[in-house]
Amino acid sequence: MALYLKENLTFDRAQMVVESEGEGNGKSLYMKGIFIQGGVKNANERIYPVSEIESAVETLNKQIQEGYSVLGEVDHPDDLKINLDRVSHMITNMWMDGANGFGKLKILPTPMGQLVRTMLESGVKLGVSSRGSGNVNDYDGKVSDFEIVTVDIVAQPSAPNAYPKAIYESLMNMKHGHKLLEIAKDAQGGNKKVEKFLKEEVLRLIKDLKIK
Repeated sequence: MALYLKENLTFDRAQMVVESEGEGNGKSLYMKGIFIQGGVKNANERIYPVSEIESAVETLNKQIQEGYSVLGEVDHPDDLKINLDRVSHMITNMWMDGANGFGKLKILPTPMGQLVRTMLESGVKLGVSSRGSGNVNDYDGKVSDFEIVTVDIVAQPSAPNAYPKAIYESLMNMKHGHKLLEIAKDAQGGNKKVEKFLKEEVLRLIKDLKIK
């Protein structure tokens, strides 16, 4: 079973460029830069071979050329599904440059898109986060059978290497992970039985993750 994979890049590490086309109310805003890095171990201890990125980029471009709209969201969604109420942009193109997958996205006139536009025009530096699926070799962290679903826009962290190890990913990929997430939400209501069960499940998750 393929895993849910997402990788974050800050504004600076993505070499992000904000571009505009047109004038006045008809002006379109774009973000262009590295969408996913290849050939290096990233903050999540994973390595995306260049061949895997090349294949994923080719597949995504084919979808775009065939008329499929590759939509992206603001922040980190819970899964691979696209939530239309959080869509802020669409990817217009991706290409390879060296080991990295570069791309260009267009900010849409949706509520979330307007939020992104306002921040960008105010000088806020936003990063990107690729969202996809694949398999990860437990021994060397190499990713195989990689597919890009989309690339989302995310807030700039306080430091370039401040992104935490993807505990959430592990939760979503473990058995009953979604159920555990729902229980976590219920626990906010102060139910002692729910809190006890949640504590036990979190301890089991930590054990599964083999955190040292």
